[in-house]
Amino acid sequence: MEVAALAELAFSASDLAQMRFAVSPMWEVGTSFKLLSSGAAHAVHRPWIEQVRPRVAAAGLFRGWLAELIPTSGYVPDFLNPAPTGPALALPAELTRLLATPVGQVRHDLDRLSRHQGGLGPRLRTLYAEPQDRMARVAEEIETYWELALAPYWARIRTVLDADVFHRARQVAEHGAAHLFNELHASVSWDDDTLRLIRRQRTLSRETAGPGLLLIPSVFTGPELLTRVTPPDPPQLAYPARGIGSLWEPQPTTGLDALAAVLGRSRTRLLAELDAPASTAELARRTGLSPAGVSQYLTALRDAGLVSAHRAGRSVLYARTSAAVSLLAASPDRRAASPLPRPASRHLSSP
Repeated sequence: MEVAALAELAFSASDLAQMRFAVSPMWEVGTSFKLLSSGAAHAVHRPWIEQVRPRVAAAGLFRGWLAELIPTSGYVPDFLNPAPTGPALALPAELTRLLATPVGQVRHDLDRLSRHQGGLGPRLRTLYAEPQDRMARVAEEIETYWELALAPYWARIRTVLDADVFHRARQVAEHGAAHLFNELHASVSWDDDTLRLIRRQRTLSRETAGPGLLLIPSVFTGPELLTRVTPPDPPQLAYPARGIGSLWEPQPTTGLDALAAVLGRSRTRLLAELDAPASTAELARRTGLSPAGVSQYLTALRDAGLVSAHRAGRSVLYARTSAAVSLLAASPDRRAASPLPRPASRHLSSP
C-alpha cells in the first residue's frame, strides 16, 4: 500500500459495473499496527492505544515479523492486502489469500520494500529466500496481533465501517458515482469518466491497475487515502470511514431496568461495564461481584452470543458482540437518570 503526483484512472461502463465496497480486516491490521508502532499519540484513538499498546509490546510484536513488514512510514508490501473477494471477509479467509500469494509477488514486493527502506531485516531476508515456508509464520503473528489488538473491538469497529458503506451506497443510489467520488476524500475527484488522485506517488492506468475498483473504509488510515495496485486485481482505495471521531466514546448504558428484568441484574451490569474489553478480574473489581460469579455470568452471556472471548497473553478479554450493542441501544428505558446499582456484597448478588 502507499499514499495516494497526480494520477488519473479512466473508467469504462464495465469498470463502473465492477466497482464495489468491502470491509477488510487486513487493512485494519496494517494501518493499526503502523499507528501503534509509531509510538505517536492520537487524539481519536488514544483510548484504544492506551489499552492495546502494552499488550502488543508484552507479546514482543514490535520486534517481530510485522515490525519489519510494516514500517512507520512509506511503502507496505501489497501482499498484505489481498483483494477481498466478498463484501466483508473474516480474517481467516484473508489469511488464506495471504498464504496463497505467488512467490514472485512476495519477492517483488520485498524488493520494493528494500528499495524504500535501504535493505531488509533478518526475518524478511528469510521470507525472501523461503516465501512458502515463512509466510505461515507471518500469518500466525497476524492472528496473534488480531486477538490482542482488534478482535475485542471488532464489533464496535464493524459498526462504523458498515455504517460508512451503507451511507456511500445510498449516495450512489441517489446521486450517482460522480457524487460519491467527489465526496469521498479531499484528494479524490471525478470528471469525464476519470478518477483523479492527488499526491499518489506512482502513475496509475487501466493497463497497470486491473478492472473495476474496490473501495475500502478504514478506521485507522489517518487522514490519507491509501492505495494498492496489483494487477490483475482491481485497484483498492482505502479511505477514512465516517464517524471515526465517536468510535471510542463511551456508549451510554443507563436506564437498563427492562433489560435487567430479562437477563438479570448482574448479567446486565456486566454488559454495561464492557464498554471496553475487560478480563474477569477487572470486571469483578469494578462491579463488586465475585470472580467466580463473573465467570459464570460471562459464560452464560457468551453462550447467548452477547459477549465474545479473546486470548490476551495469560488473560482472556471479554467484549460485547454486535448483538449486545444492539440490545443495549434498544432498551426502552435506557434514558433513565441513574445506572444499575452496584451489588451490596462481593459474594451475594442476584443473577
